[in-house]
Amino acid sequence: MSAGSCSYYSKLWLRNSQFGMRGLTNYSLSCCVNSLLQTLSATWELADILEKWATADLKLDGRNVPLQLKKVLAAMRSDLPQPAPHRDFLNCLDRNYIRLNIQHDADEVFLSILNLLQQQVNDKDLALEIQNLYKISVETQLQCLECNTVQTRSTYLVSLPLHIKEDHNSLENCMVSFFEHQELKGANSCFCSRCGTRTPSRQGVKLHSLPQILCIQLKRFRNTSGSTRKLDCTVTFPETFNFSTFLQDAFSANFSQGDCRYSLYAVVVHCGCAGSGHYTAYVRNRLSEQWYYADDSHVQQCCWKDVEETYGGRYRHRD
Repeated sequence: MSAGSCSYYSKLWLRNSQFGMRGLTNYSLSCCVNSLLQTLSATWELADILEKWATADLKLDGRNVPLQLKKVLAAMRSDLPQPAPHRDFLNCLDRNYIRLNIQHDADEVFLSILNLLQQQVNDKDLALEIQNLYKISVETQLQCLECNTVQTRSTYLVSLPLHIKEDHNSLENCMVSFFEHQELKGANSCFCSRCGTRTPSRQGVKLHSLPQILCIQLKRFRNTSGSTRKLDCTVTFPETFNFSTFLQDAFSANFSQGDCRYSLYAVVVHCGCAGSGHYTAYVRNRLSEQWYYADDSHVQQCCWKDVEETYGGRYRHRD
């Protein structure tokens, strides 16, 4: 495993649609996929894109992930009391090499599903809409500390991978650290074309644009001397935040978005150690604003305080 957990923030836009919530049976260690499905079901923007996708003429394909995802999200939106059927989706993932009966990392599975959606939706405009839903456009800057030459490259991320420290953390401080300049020396030095050799450098990241859905990954696992351990430390996080209030220095000169406010609507949670564990999810109803806790087939109401305490304490934390 290489990641801790995922949080999903959406722009502070009005939500009008009804959202039903059904549990999902745990088949073959599927708690990771079950938790991700709960967050995808709450991401109504993705469901709207899939609903626009004309699939009537498509053959029933057991390898087509977006087709199977569209079916399972529709089932999850119904108000039936029993768990939503999703074995076809799990088998579809297995045929695409996201195997059953294996402990998975939630962020890796999320990225794999997102890639498969873009590859297998045969409407290229809709595939681009899916990408843009999560697309964080950035500019990386690399400055040689010997000759001051600056190399820039535009690229994009679909989630922010935030490292945490072995003490108290806040989401805001983790974001600030992500965008701080880092000096690369010694074995980490980079090649400078002007100097013709590897030189000490300063590396930074600037934001070109923010997405409608912001996915944040907290990296709690550390590899030390060939073994992996999980950091048991507190990370506080807000229910809403505004990039403009604490990350203006991270904006590039071309950044032009006026509204940078986000509202938390889903959290994927990992309980356990680096080698094994169990995934659950907290999801907010987009109409009532009520939070729910989903543990496979079991779904119950909870409150914001329950969500806040997810990342605190050695035994209480579940990420």
